[in-house]
Amino acid sequence: MVRRAAELGLAAIALTDHDTVSGVPEAQTEGERLGVRVVSGCEFSTRAPWGELHLLGYFLPPDEPRLADFLQRCRDDRVRRGREMVAGLQAWGVDVGFEDLAEETGAAAMGRPHLARALVRLGKVESVEEAFNQWLAKGRPAYVEKRLPTFREVAELVHSVGGLVSAAHLKERGNRVVLAEFKAEGLDAVEARHPAHNGEARARISVAAQALDLLRTGGSDWHGDLDAESTHAMIGSQEVPGEWLRLLDELRATSYGL
Repeated sequence: MVRRAAELGLAAIALTDHDTVSGVPEAQTEGERLGVRVVSGCEFSTRAPWGELHLLGYFLPPDEPRLADFLQRCRDDRVRRGREMVAGLQAWGVDVGFEDLAEETGAAAMGRPHLARALVRLGKVESVEEAFNQWLAKGRPAYVEKRLPTFREVAELVHSVGGLVSAAHLKERGNRVVLAEFKAEGLDAVEARHPAHNGEARARISVAAQALDLLRTGGSDWHGDLDAESTHAMIGSQEVPGEWLRLLDELRATSYGL
């Protein structure tokens, strides 16, 4: 990913895998070699009034014990969820085992995309999109809910290790009322530029952020493959101003004396 960023001429990227920072040290080493700044991050799933909200934690130290313990619990719940989803598929007569999911996941944090890819590899569906539409999307037969921490719990953890928190891909929920509630619980920034945000959404989120003195972030949300709804895009697809990163650096310096 870092080599691809260098080829595209990107000055900086953030690595924000779900529930893990294990790839960060290697990415940062490669970034130093190629002249690409790699911001250490993680994507957290938290409870929200509408169900689930993703938070992006930036500037996270990969070797911080408190962070490591929390993320291990999150990954353990992913395994629990993976086992239950496999059992759900088996109950519907789909010949797939947990070992197939584990093989697809490798050392990553287990998630539905891994199970979807396993189903494609085994010939049970034609595509990742079909796997979600038929089995794994919310409301489908093999879907299993996550056990989610609160927004405040994650925000306090990120702040305790010197990081900043940005609300990811809020789409139509990115308005002043919602952002004001999250700011009261520790929100530092909001993702304004995202593949799922059209021009109207970008403008609305930016106006609300500036009114509330929240910073802005952006990214491709690249997951290694694309989806039909365009909620993920290729790395480098979103033009994110370098000024936004500079302001994040300044806030962190002010907040933590760095």
